[in-house]
Amino acid sequence: MREYLFMALISAAVTYLLVPLVRRFAIRIGAMPEVRERDVHTTPTPRLGGLAMYGGLVIGLLTASQLTHTGEALAGYDADVVTGLIVAGGLITVTGFLDDWWGMDAFIKLGGQIAAAGVLVFFNLRLLYIPLPKDWGGSMSLDYTLSTVITILVVVVTINAVNFVDGLDGLAAGIVCIAAMATWAYSIFLAQSMSAGNITTTAAIAAVLIGTCLGFLPHNFHPAKIFMGDTGAMLIGLVLASSIVTVTPLDPAAIDDMNKVGVLVPLMLPAAVLVLPLVDLITAVVRRTSQGLSPFAPDRGHLHHRLLDIGHSQRRSVLIMYAWAFLFAFGVVLMSREGVPVLLFPVVIVLALAVLVLMAAPRWRGRGGAHSAPRRKQPDNDDGPPTGPMPPILPDTQVRPQMPPTDGPSRERATAEGNPVIPVFPSRS
Repeated sequence: MREYLFMALISAAVTYLLVPLVRRFAIRIGAMPEVRERDVHTTPTPRLGGLAMYGGLVIGLLTASQLTHTGEALAGYDADVVTGLIVAGGLITVTGFLDDWWGMDAFIKLGGQIAAAGVLVFFNLRLLYIPLPKDWGGSMSLDYTLSTVITILVVVVTINAVNFVDGLDGLAAGIVCIAAMATWAYSIFLAQSMSAGNITTTAAIAAVLIGTCLGFLPHNFHPAKIFMGDTGAMLIGLVLASSIVTVTPLDPAAIDDMNKVGVLVPLMLPAAVLVLPLVDLITAVVRRTSQGLSPFAPDRGHLHHRLLDIGHSQRRSVLIMYAWAFLFAFGVVLMSREGVPVLLFPVVIVLALAVLVLMAAPRWRGRGGAHSAPRRKQPDNDDGPPTGPMPPILPDTQVRPQMPPTDGPSRERATAEGNPVIPVFPSRS
C-alpha cells in the first residue's frame, strides 16, 4: 500500500511542479488560441498542460519499476509495461501537442491514436480473453488478431471519450482520477484473493494515473490557469485504457469461483468508469450525424453545456458530474466486493441517473448559476425616492428636460406655442 501511495505522490509532485514551466512555454510559443463560440471560458488560456502530465507519468512509472513489490511484478509481467506506456504515451503526447499548437485534421489525429494503441499491442499490452461466468459459456479466449483489433478499439474509444468530456475546468482530470481510483480499488480487491502480476501492474498504473491527475487539478480547477488540451486528454485516456486492458486476469479459472458480478467486473468496470464520457461521445456522434455534420465537428451540445444552460455554475456542473461518475464506478466495485447478484447493476444505473436528474433539475435555476439571471438587490429600507444632487443644467444646444409650469395659464401657453419649458429654480440668496 505504501508503494502505491509513494508512486502517486511522486507523480503528483512532478506534474504540479512542471505545470508553471509548461504554462510559460505555451504562452511563449502562442499555444493559447482565441476564445471560440463553443468555449465556456472567456479569456484566452494556454494549453499544453498534457506535457506536464506526461512528465509526471514517466517519473511515476520509472519510480514504480524501482520499488520492491511493484518493480518485481512489472518485471515478471509478460508485457513490457513501463516501456510500452512511455513510448505510446510519448507518441500520443506529440500528436496532441501538434494539434493544440497548429491544429490537426481529425483523421490524422485518429491515425495517431491508432498508432499509439498499436504500440501498446507491440509491447504485449493487450486483451487476452473476455471473462464470462461458467453458466454463460465460460471465458472466451482471443487469438492474436482478434485481441489486437479489440485492444486498439478499446484504447481509441477510451481516448476519444475522455477527449470529448474535456470541456470544463477540471472535468476530464477529475473524472479520469475517479475512474483510476475505482480501477485501483478493484485491483486491490482481486489481489486479496489471488496473486497475479497483472493485478499489481493494474494497481501501479492506476496509482500513477491518480497522482498525475491530482497534481494537475490545482492548476486546472475553475478558474483554470492552464488547460490540458488534447495533449493531456488523449494521454490520460490512453493510460486509463491500458489499466482497463491489464485488469483482466491472465488465468480465467482464477475468478470462476467468484459471483457473476465479480467475473463480469472486468467488462462492467470500464463501462462504469467511462459512462459519462461514453454517453457524451455517443450522443455527440448521433447529434452531429443527424444534422449532416462530421462526427468530429465541434458543437455546444455536450452534457456539461446542458448543465450550464439550465443555470449551474462551472464548479457545480463539474461536481455534479464527479458525483455521477463516483456513484457509477464505486457502485460496481462494491457490488463485486459484497457478492451481490448481477441484476443489481441496473439498480445502480437507475440510482446514478436519479442523482443526475435531481442535481441537474431546472428548479436549481437562479441559485447562483453562471447562466442564471442576476437578482436585483433589495434595499434594506424604503424611505421614498433617493436624494442626491440636482440634475446638471444642459447646454442650450441640447434639449433641456421639460417640467410643467406651476401656473395654469403659463402651462397652456407653452403647450400651444410648442416651446420648450425651462424650469426656473428659486434663488438661494
